[in-house]
Amino acid sequence: MAETRDSAAPSTPPTTAAQRQALELLAGASRVVLCGHMRPDGDCLGSQAALCAVLERLGKTVWIYNPDPVQPQLDYLERDVRFQVYKGGELPVHDLAVMLDFCELSRTGPIAAALGRSPSKKLIVDHHLFHGEPWWDGAYVDTTASATGVLVRRIARGLGVMLDARIARGVFTAIVTDTGWFKYSNTDAETFAIAGELAASGVEPAPIYASIYQRNSRTQPLGVARALSRLEYVADGRIAVVDLPLPAPGEAELPDGDDVLDLLRAVGRVEVVLFLREIEGGTVKLSARSKGAFDVNRLARGFGGGGHAKASGATIGGALGEVRARLVTAAVSQLSSAESVAR
Repeated sequence: MAETRDSAAPSTPPTTAAQRQALELLAGASRVVLCGHMRPDGDCLGSQAALCAVLERLGKTVWIYNPDPVQPQLDYLERDVRFQVYKGGELPVHDLAVMLDFCELSRTGPIAAALGRSPSKKLIVDHHLFHGEPWWDGAYVDTTASATGVLVRRIARGLGVMLDARIARGVFTAIVTDTGWFKYSNTDAETFAIAGELAASGVEPAPIYASIYQRNSRTQPLGVARALSRLEYVADGRIAVVDLPLPAPGEAELPDGDDVLDLLRAVGRVEVVLFLREIEGGTVKLSARSKGAFDVNRLARGFGGGGHAKASGATIGGALGEVRARLVTAAVSQLSSAESVAR
């Protein structure tokens, strides 16, 4: 299953036995369902679009199902593939289900039950850390990869599929959104090499950047302002905390806290940013970011979440104030413990 022609392709790590098994599952399937996580982001959607194009090039029938719709900033991907929002019931008859950009079945939300009922093989393609017992039939995983889209690029090469516009656009979207347009610490040589390869294949970065980052609503700055009005520094300014209640009538919503997270992580003394957003149903959504040695994945796992060492999240039951107090206590304790070990 080696590519026949792609001399400009960047070098990649050696393929593991598990990854070779995953390639065999993909090559042997004829009807494939691609599933994403709740509130699918650019890495999830871009990886789905790219892998769908790869598999269709191989003559396979492919469906994409997500628990939530495509964000408006990423709607250009819908020119290439059809993203369907799961509305209940059974999934189309398929022999392989591929979960992209997550490794916990619960993250598919309402799709989890339908996946569990299906006799299809289950494959994950992911770069997140996993703690637990494997539940899948195959896994193409590399936690050192900067994005799941990087793994999809490797898969395309492993299946002998050359880049086309759809694959390239999807992989580029996945990479730039998960690396913060190449500014996060997960950006490595392979990331840059693949980005260069994609640009050489015809991807135009400027319109993609404009679509993702320059289409905010008029209320977005007001939502950021409301969030920042609730900013508090703790632990001698090393932890920044924002707890955002549900908006009152007339107040701006802030469905995505990335602008706040990036702004606060840029503060010189801040090592950890905790952004807590109250959501319907008596729960709180945590988005945590760090710089330096603080592992927010460890923090988030303590509250039923997970992710990466420097970017993680969780959905936590409870009132906003109570959840905030627990998280701050845990973050301060972890910070202190790390200092003790360093000494």
